[in-house]
Amino acid sequence: MRPELIQASELLRQQTPESVENAVGLLQDTVFSFSMKMCGHREDAEDTMQDVLFGSLKHLANLKEPGELAAWLYTVTRNRCRRMRRKHPGSGGKGVSLDELMPNEDELRALVQSSKQGPEHAFLRNEQHDLLHAAVLRLPTALRLVLVLHDMEDLSSEEVARILGVQVGTVRVRLHRARLAVRKEMTRILKGLPEQPQSKDTSLARRPKECRDLFANLSEYIDARMEPHTCEQMRVHIEGCPACVAFLQDLRAAIDRCRRLEVTCDSQVAARMRAMMTQEYVRMMRATPEPHRQ
Repeated sequence: MRPELIQASELLRQQTPESVENAVGLLQDTVFSFSMKMCGHREDAEDTMQDVLFGSLKHLANLKEPGELAAWLYTVTRNRCRRMRRKHPGSGGKGVSLDELMPNEDELRALVQSSKQGPEHAFLRNEQHDLLHAAVLRLPTALRLVLVLHDMEDLSSEEVARILGVQVGTVRVRLHRARLAVRKEMTRILKGLPEQPQSKDTSLARRPKECRDLFANLSEYIDARMEPHTCEQMRVHIEGCPACVAFLQDLRAAIDRCRRLEVTCDSQVAARMRAMMTQEYVRMMRATPEPHRQ
């Protein structure tokens, strides 16, 4: 969970104008960033930030725990994003099969070669903030939502499942496909390649079963959600397979870039909204009658 939500929850309990203003600022950052990662349009994200927070003011005092606050904000914001008047090209519901996201032999050879290019190469790739955001926005909505909530908003698989109303297993499947998809799309953008229909290349099927099993379960391995015995078997295979080492490193780099992606609101817009919302929240708190004491 974002530290901002934990801090905002603590500030709201203090019930002072200063603490409320600081809390609202933190919640603004969260809602705007999440909206931008989902919709990609700054105007829509600003509208969502305003609508969600103004609509949430009367509920904030009752959301005592950070987990409750996070679940409320992300659920309301997700529902608001669904009603956006502008749709991104990647917002359709077309499914993505695991086979479509797997690397072929040519890509694996290229990854093995690029892994030998040193830290300067990795540094340049890590600086592609706008390109990464574009790659995220190209994902199908269901995959993008899980990727943003899990890897960018730092929610656990269980928390994401509760927000979306699905099984944890469904979250894990979507998360792995989303990670593979954003890695693949980022590679395409960085290389300046045009969008093309998915290749029918079946060369991956000729690789050892251990390689194919690894590619299908890399997220479980990376997130340490496998049984110790199975995890050790995968580790032994990886250490002896240069292609699997290179692909694992590339996927981990994509996940790390996603975790660092942050999109901030215009400071003047944020300050103006924060002042209005703080004033309204304090007014509502003063208008609420105190419990009768015996």
